Amino acid sequence: MKYKDINLKKATFTVIMITAGWSHSAYAQAYVKNDSGLSLTADRMDVKVMFYAPGIVRVVKYPAGKPFSKSSLAVIKKEQKTQFSISEKDGSIVLKSNALQLSIDAKTGKILYRSPLGQELLKEIGSSFRPFNDTGNQTYSVSQSFQLEKDEPIYGLGILQNGKMSQRNTDIKMIQNNTWDFVPFFQSVKGYGVFWDNYSPTQFTDTPQKTSFSSEVGEGVDYYFIYGKNADGVVAGMRNLTGKVPMIPLWTYGYWQSKERYKSQDELVDVVKKYRDLKVPLDGIIQDWQYWGNNYQWNAMDFISPDFPDAQKMIQNIHDKNAHLSVSIWSSFGPMTHPYREMDQKGMLFNFKTWPESGREVWPPDMNYPSGVRVYDAYNPEARNIYWKYLNKGLFSLGVDSWWMDSTEPDHLSQKPEDLDTKTYLGSFRKVRNAYPLMAVGGVYDHQRETTSDKRVFILTRSAFAGQQRYGANTWSGDVNSSWDMLRNQVPAGLNFSLTGNPNFNSDIGGFFAGVYKRNGGAKSPMFQELYVRWLQYGTFTPMMRSHGTDVPREIYQFGQKGDVVYDAIEKFIRLRYSMLPYIYSVSHNVSKNNSSFLRALSMDFSSDKKTWDINNEYLFGKSFLVAPVLHAQYTPEKIITTDENEGWDKKQGSVENAVSKVDFTQNKTVKVYLPAGADWFDFWTNEKHKGGQEIEKSVNLQSIPLYVKAGSIIPFGPDVQFATEKKWDDLTVKIYPGTDADFILYEDEFDNYNYEKGAFTEIPFHWNEKSKTLTIEAKKGKYNGMISERTFSLILPNGKQKTVDYSGKKINVNFK
Repeated sequence: MKYKDINLKKATFTVIMITAGWSHSAYAQAYVKNDSGLSLTADRMDVKVMFYAPGIVRVVKYPAGKPFSKSSLAVIKKEQKTQFSISEKDGSIVLKSNALQLSIDAKTGKILYRSPLGQELLKEIGSSFRPFNDTGNQTYSVSQSFQLEKDEPIYGLGILQNGKMSQRNTDIKMIQNNTWDFVPFFQSVKGYGVFWDNYSPTQFTDTPQKTSFSSEVGEGVDYYFIYGKNADGVVAGMRNLTGKVPMIPLWTYGYWQSKERYKSQDELVDVVKKYRDLKVPLDGIIQDWQYWGNNYQWNAMDFISPDFPDAQKMIQNIHDKNAHLSVSIWSSFGPMTHPYREMDQKGMLFNFKTWPESGREVWPPDMNYPSGVRVYDAYNPEARNIYWKYLNKGLFSLGVDSWWMDSTEPDHLSQKPEDLDTKTYLGSFRKVRNAYPLMAVGGVYDHQRETTSDKRVFILTRSAFAGQQRYGANTWSGDVNSSWDMLRNQVPAGLNFSLTGNPNFNSDIGGFFAGVYKRNGGAKSPMFQELYVRWLQYGTFTPMMRSHGTDVPREIYQFGQKGDVVYDAIEKFIRLRYSMLPYIYSVSHNVSKNNSSFLRALSMDFSSDKKTWDINNEYLFGKSFLVAPVLHAQYTPEKIITTDENEGWDKKQGSVENAVSKVDFTQNKTVKVYLPAGADWFDFWTNEKHKGGQEIEKSVNLQSIPLYVKAGSIIPFGPDVQFATEKKWDDLTVKIYPGTDADFILYEDEFDNYNYEKGAFTEIPFHWNEKSKTLTIEAKKGKYNGMISERTFSLILPNGKQKTVDYSGKKINVNFK
């Protein structure tokens, strides 16, 4: 027999008795090389190693002789023909691409990963398969363990409310819920990442001895190893596997106002009107639940409630005020809705308990009147078609601009083990549990893209999974409570989520459950005011700036009027957000085109400074702004509050102890900030320059936070506007922060369609030459309808030097010597 293009090598092997478990060793019988990797049998396992790129490999292990067939829900890339070599050394099979080395133990099948230069990155220490009966399907519970270096920090795993930056010494059960969104992926400061491609409930455990993923259901071990050299490279690798990030509309980066809930169309429109009257910028308004009427009509995706008598007129009124409407939609339906009836006839509804349980709007739920609400099978493509059919008819056709997809985890109240036996289109709910948000969000994105390319999809969603970045989605951290401790948690939660490849994160500004503040004056309570302003300042430097919550209304006019210190602090940071839109939108382009990230853990850019490895209270916003939000109460007592989603609805909650009535928020306070080594830093407010690698003290009051700009940055600032597209960017202020060479690309397009995918956009590269003190504005690249042909740039240095230049798209040099 001849083998063409296949290298079959014989090796000795020992036949031994097969016993329970997979702990015994046997020599590899053979390995077979193909264009993308190899396969072999070792230790009663079939092992496949497949290159998806020179620095990305997929590893599949399963009991020898058993079938393994899987179509990934998260990974959309296919294995690639890759140049690599194979050799044998000391009982190992060694694979080398130009980006990665793998040594596979021929006896055990364990893999050791090294960089091209031989640096040890990660090694396997064991795989296991335990027989498992998954609702009649004989399969396995699977586990894979690795050995990390003792002091090696790792990041990722999703949105975790544990307050940690590095996730070493973490032990968590990964099953989607309201405030924890799980992505079974971590990356190391050493420049590699591991994606465990499994959707069932999974235990992630890290100890000094081992780091492991253990999942309830899987035909085999299935994971991807990504070597990207650094954090950006790993993120790029993850998006290479699971999908790139589309551009979302410019207006979504403006300010959003929301509450639980506006109870009529008049109230909703009036909020927009008040913002316009106050001349405070606003771009998004959100209508939360029950615009459909009662709970039996839950998520009808139609304005059935008599309090919303003319939805078309309401939406037009909002658009006439140059604002956009997002509407709450859910993963479940009440029995009196059209989607429920159609899906029920086709067996597309689940039977486990979900929110709301009662047909009556009372707490606790009155189970004498069960709501009958049921979650739909988002794994079923026909069910996703039906979902969009009613969404399009009831809301999108009226002009609703974006979707607030609540309960995309979905809400699963009872958490009974037998609930996981529920049959879905793709098998048991247990088998695909954690990928539900990916399927639900993806269904809406795909259908809207098929419907029109004139309006970009934007989805605000409560839950996420690997790959969700490809669906125009921004994930918020769920119904977190209004407390300082929870605010502190949001910073590392957003950073770790971003390190999984999902760049879009936000949280309810002020926290969702604020009942403990309600009896002490709500928005007039200094305790809530301080917390709210600090949360809003943090939210200014996240990909979505959205105020939302229950119990205490959050509109700016609830906090007083112009001239009041709290009101002015809120307005100041909303205006700062709008001035940064040219920077933010250009960063968005860099995220989409070049796989960058908005929220950047300090270790991403300063990994050589070990002090940054576990900092959980500072971060970069884009690559220029160092943000150190104030995360501790300075003027009022700090109360630790713990609330889950059920307790939060209990309106009998007590009030805040040690309430205060009057506070001087103008009094200066001092906070400590660490400035990473490897760069100099300019104080954004004062332009004072500081050396990196030191902790400094910064004086702040309620209207300021520590905010620094990295030396070697170029930042464009936009005009004073009431909404994102009110004025063209034909007169921008460009601040240059010298100290080293710097580059920035100013990006513009048509702002709310997909023409950019066809090349309808412009880029203006800026370059600062530190030695010659010259700013070069390169020739404009590209074009789009309505692009600016003539503009003015006001160029400013921290030392006060400034020059104004006219720019018509041709290269110019501006010398500052």
